[in-house]
Amino acid sequence: MFPFFADAKNLERLTPPWLSFRILTPPPIDMHVGALIDYRISLRGLPMRWRTRIARWEPDRAFADEQLRGPYAIWHHTHTFTPQDGGTALGDDVVMRPKGGPMAPLVMKFVRGDVERIFQYRAKVMAEVFGGSEDRASVRWVEPIPVSAPAGAE
Repeated sequence: MFPFFADAKNLERLTPPWLSFRILTPPPIDMHVGALIDYRISLRGLPMRWRTRIARWEPDRAFADEQLRGPYAIWHHTHTFTPQDGGTALGDDVVMRPKGGPMAPLVMKFVRGDVERIFQYRAKVMAEVFGGSEDRASVRWVEPIPVSAPAGAE
């Protein structure tokens, strides 16, 4: 399963059509810590660019991507691959915070549903490609560290 994810072009296949997701970085993309990947997506009809950096790369075990530019104030996604029952369990830990300043907690309630639908779509595609059950997919949400005002700020 890891080789499927190691080929960046499969990201388009794993992303729902309603996002109009396209990779802009010319292929082939050599996946390793520090690799940069540029995308174009459309969120609710608003086109935007997204750049991620591979922050962790452990073949057959895990990798993580983090947003450098894009729709979120924070995006860090760790993918894990764990042998289980003769197959592989795919895990996802997501740390995210939407843009929106003081409105971010309210925006998060809205955005989180969209992100969960994206992961449900991906689980469906993974079940089609590798077999297994799409209902076993789960995302573990890891809350970002709150940003505090500097001491003395009003």
